[in-house]
Parts: sequence; C-alpha cells; structure tokens
Amino acid sequence: MKIRSITYFSNPVQPNYPESISEAGVFSAAAREEFTQQGYEVQTTRLATTPLSTFLDEHTFTSTLSKVCKIEGLCRGQGIDYVSLGPALPHHRSHYEWIPALLEATESAFFSGAMTLPNGGVSLSAVRACADVIVKAAPLSPDGFANLRFAALANVPPGSPFFPAAYHLDDQPSFALALEAADLAVTAFSEASDLTSARQGLIAAMNKHAQKLSHAAKTLSNRFGVRYGGIDFSLAPYPDEICSLGAALEHLAGASIGKRGSVAAAAILADTMDQAEFPRAGFSGLMLPVLEDSVLAERAAQGVLDLKDLLLYSAVCGTGLDTVPLPGDTTANEIVPLLLDLAALSQRLNKPLTARLMPIPGKSAGDETGFNFEYFANSRVMAIDADEISLHMSSDEDFYLSPRKP
Repeated sequence: MKIRSITYFSNPVQPNYPESISEAGVFSAAAREEFTQQGYEVQTTRLATTPLSTFLDEHTFTSTLSKVCKIEGLCRGQGIDYVSLGPALPHHRSHYEWIPALLEATESAFFSGAMTLPNGGVSLSAVRACADVIVKAAPLSPDGFANLRFAALANVPPGSPFFPAAYHLDDQPSFALALEAADLAVTAFSEASDLTSARQGLIAAMNKHAQKLSHAAKTLSNRFGVRYGGIDFSLAPYPDEICSLGAALEHLAGASIGKRGSVAAAAILADTMDQAEFPRAGFSGLMLPVLEDSVLAERAAQGVLDLKDLLLYSAVCGTGLDTVPLPGDTTANEIVPLLLDLAALSQRLNKPLTARLMPIPGKSAGDETGFNFEYFANSRVMAIDADEISLHMSSDEDFYLSPRKP
C-alpha cells in the first residue's frame, strides 16, 4: 500500500496567496517526511484550492491565465507536484469555456466542472459545458492526454484528496490522504478460504493502516495547526495485477469483470470497505479507472467491459467513469447523455460521481491505445454508444431529483 497523495487544501482568495502556497510547501515537505518515516511511500504532494469563481476575474481571461500560471509556478517552486484549481460552477459559464486554454498553458494544473446543484439539481447547461471542455481538450495533445487533468463532477463535496475532484470550501487550510491500496483487496480476496474471512481480512487491514496513518496525521495537525480532513480509502489501483481492483473483483466473483456476478462482487467489496473504521474523506469507495487498472484495461480491450457496465457499478459503489478512452471523433452531443446519466445517478442515489473521459485523436472504437505513461495500462478505445439528446434535454433549464426514499 502507498500514499497516492498528501493533499493540502487552501483558499487563495487573500492577497497573500504566495505566502499560503509557501506554507503549503513547508507542510507538504514535513508530511512527506513523517509518513515516509512511518514506512509509507508517498508518491505525490498536491494543493487544492477553492472554486475558480472565488479567486479569478470572471470577465478577463488574460488575468485568469496569468494567475493560474503563477499559482502553478509557485507550487512547483515549493516542491508541490500538482495543483487542482477548484471546479467551474454553473453560474459562471465563462470559466468552463476557459478551461481548454488553461489546460494547454499548464502542465501540472488540474481543473473540473460542476454539473450539479445543491438540493438535487442538475444543470443542463453545465453538463453541456463539461462535454464541450472534453471535446476541445482532446486535440491539445496527440494522445488526448490533456483530459487526464479535467473531470466533470456530480454531487462531489469538498475535501476529496483525489484529483481532479479535489477542492476546498473553507478559509482555514486542511489536508487529507489519498491512498493507492488496491493490493489490500487483492490479498484479502485471493488468499482467504471463504467470503466471510476475506471480508474480515480486508477490514482488518484497512483499520490497521488507517490507525497508523491517522496517528501520524494528527501529529502533523497539532504541529502545524492544520486541520486533518481524513483518508480517502478508495483502494486506487496501479497497472499491475497485484494492485488491480479488477483482479480483486474477479477473485470474488469467480468471473471476468463485466460478466454476470460482477455487480454483486462490486457491492460486496464496497460494503466491506464501508465497515472499516477510519476518518473518511472524499469518495472512500470502489474506484474503477479503466486505464489505471491492468485487469480493467484488459477486459475493456476484450470487449467484456463496457460503459454500461461502468455506469451500473457506479450505482452500487465507485467514483463514476474514470480514465475512459473514447473515439477521437466523439462529439459533445454524444458525451452529454453519458454525463446526464452520471449526474442523474449521483443525485438520485445521493452520492458523489465523476467523469474523466479521454477521446483519443485519430482513434476509433476498438483501436489500441498507445499511452507511454507509468500509471496507465494500454487498452482499446471503448464505444460510447450514444445518440444525441432529445429536444426536452437540450434547453438551458435545471431539473431536480430527490434521493430515493427508503
């Protein structure tokens, strides 16, 4: 198990934001040292800010670009690997329109766009704006890689340490941990002789690490006066079978993920994780990023796992649709209904979901991907299988969904 990220949350609204980024750098360096001494590999340190609209000039792209680049440079100077500049919000449409250019101008800055509103609302105009960002960002690099740094958010609260979903909604700083811990599930479900002992083994492993991590985190919190926001124990994978949630699910179901029985396996694993005791941040659920998981990538390449399966799993667990390779000629009108499905699920089930979709220029459904990236397993481009939305769904209105009553 590794720490994917120590994420520091800060509000850059104040005039002294360079000083706040300096404080983030000092804290992050100390936190990396502390957790390393506790025996954990720390892959990255990150900074997440409040939403774009809280600290950018809504009407001036030039000043926005300058400030974003300055924040990125300050983070780099402080040894902070990545920065998430909060989500664009539905009542600031121009911020969505600026994101492709901001992605092009930066290297380590992540962005997101909110599709939902408080109290169960879904903004049709924001859904379309997110689809436009995805399509416009795709050709910024030959492999469509820019969309790794953008996600459409549905019902996602602040405080998640995983990018691109991370953002802050407080004047005081805080920090949280994002883990790469799929190997705990693989071990628990491959070595146990029965389901009960497998579930107990995973819970015990999660509790053991959470207790150790939280003890170190509270020491840091007291030392620096920075609130500890908890752990996102989403069991993030790495493209190796020993760190594959797809492998864990297949051990549990006795079948390839995408085949019958997979939903039950996903629900069992998610429910098992819910029984662990730790201070929760972010999703703390089952994460199924296609290109970051060797088994998921292989099943997608075989055509066993498709987008409908991923949406179905999102109903019982998960973070949504993550690192999904799509045809390069996918249009915004084809992406909109997929995002609408995700947003509707998030509000009806009252859970956070995201979409990180990656149209790959020049590629068609079934073509091999060609990424050269340590954290990706290559697969094949997945068919989106979408028609354009109906007239009723093409307006700029908002609609509301109440969570299903028990």
